[in-house]
Amino acid sequence: MEMLLSRDEKKQYQLEQINDFVENNGGLIKASDIEALGIDYRRLLKFVEEGYVIRVKSGYYTTKYYECSEDQWILKLFGEDGILTMESAMYQYGYLKDRPFTWSIAINKNTSKARFNIDYPIVLPYYTEPEVLEMGVEEVNFAGGKMKIYSKERLVCDFLKYQEKINREDFKKGLLAYIMDEDKDVAKLMEYAKERKVLKKVQNMIGVWL
Repeated sequence: MEMLLSRDEKKQYQLEQINDFVENNGGLIKASDIEALGIDYRRLLKFVEEGYVIRVKSGYYTTKYYECSEDQWILKLFGEDGILTMESAMYQYGYLKDRPFTWSIAINKNTSKARFNIDYPIVLPYYTEPEVLEMGVEEVNFAGGKMKIYSKERLVCDFLKYQEKINREDFKKGLLAYIMDEDKDVAKLMEYAKERKVLKKVQNMIGVWL
């Protein structure tokens, strides 16, 4: 049957096979899945080079790149155990107006580092000790599903803890927005500040405004 197909027809047939497989597997498939369709790795690389297939991360591919938002990819890749933190969480709460270029995701420090070797979206992992990873975790509606996110109070403490990693303007805007938030829980903030060892920073930098 294949011998009767022209080169272009065979190419189109293979791309349709890949696309159907992607459709039926949540938008993301492995290189081994593609090879199982009878499409060798060199052909796969050629499809990537031509833009028909997109490498999301090592060994994983899609054809739905432009039909899937960054939010949807974050949910697919990290929805089970990742937690929105830092600027990404600040943006989610409306504390920052502009969505950060990089996604900040808190993750168990024992997770495979290879998970973050991805081309799209750009993710900055915050490897966290298991005993403090789930502290102050809530859920938020996100990309048609549910995504874990740190509570505003836990988030502010982490903002202060990792201040040197944050753009100065984002740092100031994020803290000011929290101070102005009528729904803030100061008692809970102090509780997390002790746990995260930033109590003095909270008292010195924003305590006077609370």
